[in-house]
Amino acid sequence: MHRDHFPILILNARPGAGKSEIIDYLQRIPLEERRRRFHIGELDIIDDFPMLWTWFEEDEILSRMGKPRLHTDTHNYFKYPYLWHVLIERLGLEYAKRRRDHPDYHTRTTTLIEFSRGAEHGGYREAYQHLTPEIVAEACIVYVHVTYEESLRKNRARFNPDRPDSILEHGLDDKKLERLYRHDDWQALTAADPHYLTLQGQRVPYTVLDNLDDVTTSRGPELGQRLEETLDRLWRLYQQR
Repeated sequence: MHRDHFPILILNARPGAGKSEIIDYLQRIPLEERRRRFHIGELDIIDDFPMLWTWFEEDEILSRMGKPRLHTDTHNYFKYPYLWHVLIERLGLEYAKRRRDHPDYHTRTTTLIEFSRGAEHGGYREAYQHLTPEIVAEACIVYVHVTYEESLRKNRARFNPDRPDSILEHGLDDKKLERLYRHDDWQALTAADPHYLTLQGQRVPYTVLDNLDDVTTSRGPELGQRLEETLDRLWRLYQQR
């Protein structure tokens, strides 16, 4: 089938790197311009943060009821490391339901799947193994590169304590960010090939968007230009795979 847009984009990075700002920027671009410049159709976002936040809220409710917490301890660390992988499986389940209900789903739609993973809980190497084969077969990956120090700075800057559940204003405390995300396995994972990852026997194209100079906060023309260049490279790799 000929398409003029990506079927699935996976957006990965450290917290605060600019993933949510990129999505917000793309959602504001008219559809025809977005398809022409970025090869992105109607956007359908599947993000694991709302799933994660629901677990936090449920555990707080259970604590108030005097019942055992299901997912997290009182500091909101997961009780069981495999719960990180459950979130990835949930992303796949949500995608499968969309394909079930709309057989022509990708005729117009680009699914954008967003998540962060640090080495402390298996990194991207482990997370990708829990993607469904249907996702892997259609996926392309964009990794937004920032240093840990930049992740820390932006995580502090964006946090709004009155809206901790907000996609654009949530944040982690410094200690938790350091434990979970200081170490990132992206560079090691991609060292063997500058263009493709081999996941579950499939060649999955990827590109890196460098955001060390923070073009995402302002969401101005600099971000548009960098996104256009990054996604154009990825589009060529996707067509050649």
